[in-house]
Amino acid sequence: MRPAHGRRQRYASGSLRPYADSGDAEDLSVSRRRQREALRSGSSDGAATAPPDARRCRMHSCFDFARCRGRDFKVYVYPSESDAPPASAVYQRILRVIRQSSYATTDASEACVFVPAVDTLDRDPLSPDYARAARLTDSPLWNGGQNHIVFNLFSGTWPDYSEELGLDIGLAMLAKSSIPESSFRPGFDIALPLFPRSHPERGGKPAIQGAGPVDKGYLLVFKGKRYVYGIGSDTRNALHHLNNGKDVLLLTTCRHGKQWMERRDERCEADNRLYDR
Repeated sequence: MRPAHGRRQRYASGSLRPYADSGDAEDLSVSRRRQREALRSGSSDGAATAPPDARRCRMHSCFDFARCRGRDFKVYVYPSESDAPPASAVYQRILRVIRQSSYATTDASEACVFVPAVDTLDRDPLSPDYARAARLTDSPLWNGGQNHIVFNLFSGTWPDYSEELGLDIGLAMLAKSSIPESSFRPGFDIALPLFPRSHPERGGKPAIQGAGPVDKGYLLVFKGKRYVYGIGSDTRNALHHLNNGKDVLLLTTCRHGKQWMERRDERCEADNRLYDR
């Protein structure tokens, strides 16, 4: 039996908490099934069937569980379009790993989750990997983005780094690196780390339980650019304080953009030399 509207439901010890978090102020009195039916039909006959606000999506309001219930979890990766811009090497690897996994399916009707073939990893207009003709909504499977995952590693242009992707992802889940807390939708979006082009597609040997800690020689290692100005510069310019040259190695270079020489500081020469070793 559902609790009366406006009352807080109690959960027994060990039971799962509701997916909606305490910050959700949306009207949950609207039937979730009716919301999903409205999304599929495109109807808009009043508030009871109005689609959810994509900016406040949660699994209960923007994800269609009916596609997943009573069947194995399957992921459908869109086939690459012949007239579409070529995907970057990194995105091709992501799609290849998913397609080769045991969760992949070539039958869209079996899928619980969909991954577009359109490369959205780099939304920096100045990047050579930027796909200007990125179109997510052309496929009949798009359905407003419902049950889709859109990947993004970079957005905007240094030094300001606008968080606008330059495309409408609708109700899709966003798997993104450096995602700001202000736009992150808990339990719906996925926070990713940045990873290099050479990142392995498969893990190493399976870990042995109870084998104890492994001495790898280093506690923390970072090698990358430190921005002498712009967003992120305050944090990266302070990394050298953590570098002890032993088990913590933080190597940065000032070489970034066209104006780094004009804005370089007194540490740049030494940092660049250590970075190039």
